[in-house]
Amino acid sequence: MSPTEPPPYTDSQIAEQLKPLRGWRYERGAIRRTFKTDGWPTTLMLVNAIGFYAEAADHHPDLQVSWGSVEVALNTHSAGGITAKDIELARQIEQVALFEAGAPFRPSGKFKRTGI
Repeated sequence: MSPTEPPPYTDSQIAEQLKPLRGWRYERGAIRRTFKTDGWPTTLMLVNAIGFYAEAADHHPDLQVSWGSVEVALNTHSAGGITAKDIELARQIEQVALFEAGAPFRPSGKFKRTGI
């Protein structure tokens, strides 16, 4: 852990932080969410949107990309666990991937929510 990095959350703190983030789970040392899409063009739009927010935050998730889905995995390597940086980026990713009216990213309403 870097001297300026806050300590990572405990398992119970992670569980509490994930409560409002439906579909996110803590697994294999990262918080994760799989977004289902209707195909490659929508998947690429989502990946690019996630990339924009990640670059702006200087905090980069691991992405597993396939034809109809994107899995996002976040953790703060320098802190050795999950921190507020991960939770905040998860919130931003969740907002950009929402398909409800008023969401900031809505290419054509094609995203399909999972885990709900």
